[in-house]
Parts: sequence; C-alpha cells; structure tokens
Amino acid sequence: MKNIILAAAVLSTLLSAEAYEPNKTCKTCHPAIYDEYYGSAHRNASIFNDPVHKALWDRHPLKKKQNYVCAECHTPADTRITDALASNEAAVPKKSDIQTQEAISCTYCHRISSIEEHAKSNKNIVSPQKRKFYSARSGKQNSSDVSYKIESSFFGLFTEKSGSPFHKIDFSNENYYNGKVCMGCHSHKQNAHGLDLCRMEAEEGQDDKENCITCHMPLVQGSFTTVSDSKTHRYHGFAGSLHKPKMLAKYVKLSLEKSSDGFDVTIKNEANHQLLLHPLRVGELRVAITRDGKTTQLKPHRFMRIIGKDSKPAMPWMADSVLKDTHIKAKEARKIHFGDLLKNGDVVEIKLGHYNVNPKVAKKLGLENHSDLSGFRLLKKERFVIQ
Repeated sequence: MKNIILAAAVLSTLLSAEAYEPNKTCKTCHPAIYDEYYGSAHRNASIFNDPVHKALWDRHPLKKKQNYVCAECHTPADTRITDALASNEAAVPKKSDIQTQEAISCTYCHRISSIEEHAKSNKNIVSPQKRKFYSARSGKQNSSDVSYKIESSFFGLFTEKSGSPFHKIDFSNENYYNGKVCMGCHSHKQNAHGLDLCRMEAEEGQDDKENCITCHMPLVQGSFTTVSDSKTHRYHGFAGSLHKPKMLAKYVKLSLEKSSDGFDVTIKNEANHQLLLHPLRVGELRVAITRDGKTTQLKPHRFMRIIGKDSKPAMPWMADSVLKDTHIKAKEARKIHFGDLLKNGDVVEIKLGHYNVNPKVAKKLGLENHSDLSGFRLLKKERFVIQ
C-alpha cells in the first residue's frame, strides 16, 4: 500500500512539473524567438533573476507566512507553487530550472485562453490542452485547429510546410490580436487597502492596430520558425523601460520653443497609456545648454508617483494613499518651463530617460549598487541649434 501511495505521489509530482513544456523544446523550431525571450523580463521574472522583485519579497510580510501570492504572474509555470496556493497551502519559491529558466514560459503564455476580470487583479484562464497553442497570424483568424502539413507542387519539385510537427495552433483567439492576452497580469494590481499599485488604463482602448503587442512586440526581421520561412516575426524580448527602451522612443516627441522669459520643452507622450507604468519607475528630463564652447547642465525635472501611509512614503503593501503623482499621462503633452534666456548659436541638448527604481527606494532596498536599476537610462534625445 505504501508503494502505491509513493508511486502516486511521484507520478503526481512528474505531471505537475510537466504542466508546461520546457522552453528548450520550443527553441528547436523557434531559435530566434527563444534567444529574444531568454533576455526578457518574462524569463527573468522570479526572485532568483529579478533583484527588485527579490528585494521586495524579502521585506514582504507574506514571506513569513510562506504565502508567495506573486506566483500567479511572476512564476505561473511553477505549478508546485500555484497548485499549493489554490489549495491554501504554504508555498515559497525554491531555486529550480523552472524558476530560473522559464518563470513565465512560452507555453504558459500561448495557452492563455481568456482573461477573467476582478477588482484587485485579473486572472489568466489557461487551456487544459497541453499541445494546442494560441497565436496570431494575418489572414488566419478563422483557423482554430491547424496541424502540421506538407504540400507539394510541380510533381514534387517544390514543397511547402505549414503548422507545427509538435503542436496544433489556434489562430482564432481575438485576445492575441487586440493585446488583451497581456491584461491578466498587466492590467492592474491593488493591495489589501484597495490602493492601485499600478493600473494600465489605455486612453483609447486596444484594437488590432494599436495595442500591447504591436508596441511592445514589434515586427522585426527574421523567420519565426525553422519549419517554414517568413521575413519577420514578433519581437519576444518584450520591449519596455528595462529592456530595449529605444524601441519605444518613437512614441515620445521632444520639442523646444523660445519665450520672452526663457524657453519651454514639451514632452508629448503618444502612447495610449501613462509613459511609465511600473510603480517604482522615475522619469527624468535633462537639459544642457552649450554656449561658446561651455556646457551648462540645468536642474533636471523628475516625474514620479509616490504612495504612502499617514502622509509618509510607505512600502506597497502598507500604502493606502497616493502622496504625489507627476507622471506623464496617456496622449499628454507636458510643457516644462526653463527660465534661462537662449541666444543665437546656443546648442540645447534634451534627454528624456528614467530610473528603473526610484534612487531613494533603491537605497532602502539595498539596490543602490545595481547601476542598471538605480542609474539613469536614456529613452529619447534631441539636439536643437538656436537661430
């Protein structure tokens, strides 16, 4: 009897571990996409790869209760944790290949069938069919059960392959065309006090032409698979403020206008959501004037959101109010005035960038030595010659 119970337990563990196919399996047919994904925030979402997430988790009161609720979005492929959470059992991250190599795995994302909306945060509904994946392809929206097929022509002189020899493909899920597949984790998150820690409110909604996917997964050169040839594929490094921010620079416009008492710099955010969404991000505008070979750096302007409790800044799980919010909103043209008079021949250099973690918060979290997190990262730069 003990052997039967042990065998059942082992089988259960194996089935749980194999809930999602390993990313290396996907690499066989999708090497370019795999390489992009490997450096992405999705692959590095766990506490073992993301120092910010780890620093916050180490200080979170739920750590003492062994209740890693972050797993639903940060490590959904680790079913050991998600299954335990579903059963109201203790669950904390343990270092493993799943945690370090595929926290948010390829097959997890491509099995999201729908998004369940809730007040505190949304929930991804995952299809139980392990080898049928959702995807998007122009002209294929009515195809829901595509299998691997080889077609020949001219008496076998030419062959054309379609589908995948490993899995079936469903191209009919509209969430993969309008970007709503991302809204299970990237829509909003409230803490226990009902405070929005983050909220992605698209000013004009999402459609097939402008959405999360078209902006953060733009078309880039190269075939998406080795099974068949294509000129382009969707970028799977997931462009954002931390990874490939310059891919998003086209959605920001910088302009300069002289005035009688100085000059104005206008930042136009053409994205349909707030310029910086992560609650720890801080934007910064830097302006320098070069005159007669001498460069003067003007006082920078920062854009941030500070949350707190009792009128003082507080950690996300403690905060119950917004103390300050100067972030640039969707479609907003923010004008910043400088009282320095410009002369003909002056060269004005404008830089717009951000800190991935507010420098003050970085120090509190012990992240001040992570230059890629607490250092200034350039998003957009313009140079103006005054005439």
